[in-house]
Amino acid sequence: MIEIPSDLHKDLVPLAFLLGDWAGAGVHDFPGAEKCNFGQEVTFGHDGRDFLEYRSHTWVLDNDGNKVRPLETEYGFWRIDAARKVEVTLTRDDGVVEIWYGEMADQKPQIDLVTDAVARTAGARPYSGGKRLYGYVKSDLMWVGEKQTPEVELRPYMSAHLKKVVTPEDVERWAKALPDDLPDDGIAFFK
Repeated sequence: MIEIPSDLHKDLVPLAFLLGDWAGAGVHDFPGAEKCNFGQEVTFGHDGRDFLEYRSHTWVLDNDGNKVRPLETEYGFWRIDAARKVEVTLTRDDGVVEIWYGEMADQKPQIDLVTDAVARTAGARPYSGGKRLYGYVKSDLMWVGEKQTPEVELRPYMSAHLKKVVTPEDVERWAKALPDDLPDDGIAFFK
């Protein structure tokens, strides 16, 4: 279920499907780096202004699904204009700052992004750009990232399947929003 908060900036309504806390797992595989499964927590929030705040933390998982160590951390800001063009600024823990541009697909919650600018600190690993695809599929958030370096052509390197994190407050709010005229057995409601 996609909720549109009453205090969400009107320009951000097309991005409302991203809002909230998400958690899940994925796969990391890029030449010169450890191939691994990873866990991920993502938050898309807003404060009423014309951007979404984005935070992502990933960590390497062992074969039993336990956290081993941090993998990547990103912080950023997402905007969208009236033509459904999306711009994202990201700062990563490895010394990379990126500007991404893309657009939302027509009639579906899907965003294609490509890097427009990349800045790296002296200690950052080689990196020259990337692509990302985000999609809201059956109430889940899925994404795939591609990257390139001077030595490696653009190729997929990370993907994840994330579920919305539901809090007790969410359940209480949804329960209060149910109609008062539900059938007593509850089953008839679903017929």
